[in-house]
Amino acid sequence: MLKNWGKELKEFILHGNVLDMAVGIIIGAAFGKIVDSLVKDIIMPPVGLILEKSIFQIYICKSILMELITLRLMQQRLPEQ
Repeated sequence: MLKNWGKELKEFILHGNVLDMAVGIIIGAAFGKIVDSLVKDIIMPPVGLILEKSIFQIYICKSILMELITLRLMQQRLPEQ
């Protein structure tokens, strides 16, 4: 039984399904790295230059708004003296 186990495992691996899956995983990982590099190094720099000011302004407005909301909530929770 133990002798057949190794032979059966080898046949299962070489049957094609596992081999195809392994090749697909390797190709998928490589393609993912290529797409990640393309987006990070080629697409995002021009987009960042175009949207830099508007994103920065949105971030500042959002942080100021959150501070105002927090202050208002704190004022409402404080007991009047």
